[in-house]
Parts: sequence; C-alpha cells; structure tokens
Amino acid sequence: MKEESLFSLANENENTPLADRVRPQNLSEFVGQDDLIGPGKILRELIEKDRVPSLILWGPPGTGKTTLAEIIAQQTKAHFITFSAVTSSIKDIRKIMEEAEQNRQFGEKTIVFIDEIHRFNKAQQDAFLPFVERGSITLIGATTENPSFEVNSALLSRAKVFVLHSLSTDDIIHLLKNAIKNPAGFHGLDVEISVENLRIIAEFGNGDARSSLNTLEIAVLNGKKTGKKVVVDESILNQLINTKSLRYDKKGDEHYNLISALHKSMRNSDVDAAVYWVNRMLDGGEDPLYIARRLVRFASEDVGLADTNSLNVAINTFQACKFIGMPECGVHLTECVIYLACTPKSNSVYVAQQEAERAIKKTGNLPVPLQIRNAPTKLMKDLNYGKDYQYAQDAPDKLTNMRTMPPELEGSQFYYPNEQGNEIRFKKRIEQIEAWHKKNG
Repeated sequence: MKEESLFSLANENENTPLADRVRPQNLSEFVGQDDLIGPGKILRELIEKDRVPSLILWGPPGTGKTTLAEIIAQQTKAHFITFSAVTSSIKDIRKIMEEAEQNRQFGEKTIVFIDEIHRFNKAQQDAFLPFVERGSITLIGATTENPSFEVNSALLSRAKVFVLHSLSTDDIIHLLKNAIKNPAGFHGLDVEISVENLRIIAEFGNGDARSSLNTLEIAVLNGKKTGKKVVVDESILNQLINTKSLRYDKKGDEHYNLISALHKSMRNSDVDAAVYWVNRMLDGGEDPLYIARRLVRFASEDVGLADTNSLNVAINTFQACKFIGMPECGVHLTECVIYLACTPKSNSVYVAQQEAERAIKKTGNLPVPLQIRNAPTKLMKDLNYGKDYQYAQDAPDKLTNMRTMPPELEGSQFYYPNEQGNEIRFKKRIEQIEAWHKKNG
C-alpha cells in the first residue's frame, strides 16, 4: 500500500480541516468557557431552553465562537441563517430580513449568525437594526475585535455581550485527545503521541484551539507511518514548531491592551514588566515609531518636570528608531523604557494642561489684558495697547506686580508642583515668587 493512500479519504470530507471535522455538535462536547456554559451558567441555560437573545460573542481566535453558534443552530427550533460580510450586500440583507419578518408573523423564529461582524460596515450593520428592534430576528455576532469600537452602538445596546477567553493549555490538550479519538478525526488511523508532545502543541497554540488542531493535523500527516499506525514524536514537532506565534493585531483590541500595559508598567515604575511589554509589542510586529511616539508623550505626561531630561531621552530614542529601524532600534526602545520606568514621576504638567483646558471651556475667549498686548501701530497705542507694561528683565528681582492673567481668572492656579525628583526646584521657585508678591503687593 502506498503511504499517501493512508490519508486518502473516500468521502466528501477529504479536504475538510481537522478543526471542522471534529467540531463539537452539542454543549456536552464543548471544551472551555466554563464560566459561560458550565452547568447552571446563563448562556448554557439560554441555549438549552432555546431562548437565546440577540448576542455578541467576543473573544480571541479559536475560543469557540463559531462552534457555539453552530451548537445553537443544532439546538434551536428557529430558522438559522448565516451571513458573510464579503458576499452580503445591503439589498441581500434586506431581502432576507423581510422574509424573516413574514415568517415571524406566522410564528417562526429566525436566528441570524454573522461571523466576524466587525467586518460589516456601518450601512450593513444598520440594515439589521430595525429587524432586531421589531423582534423579526435574533442576531448572533462573533468578533475578535472590541465590540465597543466595531459594532454600532444602537445594535450593541440591543445585544448581550459574552466574552470568551483564550483556552487553557489543559483545555486544548483535552480537545486534541478528543480529536484523536473522534472517528471523523483521522479516519481509522492509530495515532500515537505522548501527553508531553500534546502539551507542546497546546502551548504553541497560545490559547487558540483551531491553531492547535491544525498543528496536530500537520504533525500526523508528517508522522512516522507503519500500516495504519502513525507515531508523532518530538523530532517531528521540532520541525513544525520554531517560534510561538504571538497574537497581536496592530489595529485591534490587543494593540490597545499592550500599549496600556506598557504605559501603566512604566507609570508604576515596574522596570521588568515595562521591558516585557515593549518587547511583546516589537515581537508582534508593532511599528517602533508608534512606540517611540508614545514614549515621548509619556515623558511629559507621567514624568514631566520631575526629570527634565526624560523628554530628551525619549526624543533621542525616536530619532534613533527613525534612523536605523528594526530590529536594531529595539535596544534603544528598551533603554528608553527602562529610563522612564526608573526615573521619578510627576503628572503635574498633565494636570495643569487639563485644568487650563477646563477653565478655557468654561470661560470662553477672554480678552488679553491691555498691558500685555503688543502695540506696533499708533492706533493700537491710542487704544492703550501695552499701556503700563512692566519689563521684568529691567527689575532687580526679575519680577513685577503687573497682572498677566485675564481678570476673570485672577487667582486661578493650574500647576501644582510636587516634590518628586527635580520638580522640587520648581516648587521652591514658585514659593519664592509667591512670597515676593506678598511682600511687594
């Protein structure tokens, strides 16, 4: 018998991926997400009682979103329709929605499943809205992106969001064992693989069941074959698994999660965490200039005058990244992150900016006091522009009693220095200025 004949399938599933061949058909076969579909949990109750409301399933790839939708399709007595963002025009959507409305009038429910709902544009999503509002359809959307950003607010407000989490290594090992035992998995082959090697595959999958099943399938296809027995050993896995694939979408939710983690680690002066997060972003393919720009912002927002050199370090890092690019500039970004994490912190500059913005929004366009207006023309001088201006550089203490704040905001304070790092110098200087005004007022 030729080797390839072992893997030649006589049925229509020959080219179907393993993940689809062994997809769970009911909740008892489903693995993971126990907080949602464990015994007595709300989503399980809704599915078992066929009372599923409009909902959004949000989670990383390979966590069971599509599988749950197909289980609902098997369980429900409703008409089940699947839509694709690529092939579904607004005309197609409205036509099917109108049919669903007619079916509703005859007592038949319609469930509409939209995989990757974030790929539907606003107009496509809006086309579903009136039918969801009227109860013509129950909408189930699956997405890897944060629905707060990717799903229309009106549609989102009418749906319950269920968050699915990456599967644990043990969950994926369980799935892999099930796939090997499943008659539809490897079609009568006797697959021999150790638990340790299953764990290697599971850990490589990084919480993604589909990715792990794909790896298992390739490993079996390349295994050592004797008759119907296939042995998958570590040497085969070493050829397949070189580097763990990091889940990172430069425009998606994980992008914002990681930059948030980097900022908050530096703000908390956790050097090692900050180094880890910046390199997670770089390993995931993030633009180093994006990271460098965020570090420039951090240098003023979270360090500020506590260390006036921090902005120089951040700007120099940006220029270095622009000059030499990746992968070499990774060391510059790491150096900058360490510096910013270690240095004293102050958000006084950021707070001052926010306080000034609030005052501006509240008081509007207050006129500039006449004494500090320039008067380059005779007309301006006749209108008292620059009258009573006092040139501080000519004063013995380089200070005057001239008012430079609009009268309506006289006495307002926006900047409150603290005593972190170098900022104590600014605090003492402001105290000296205030004391001078009290004495010479």
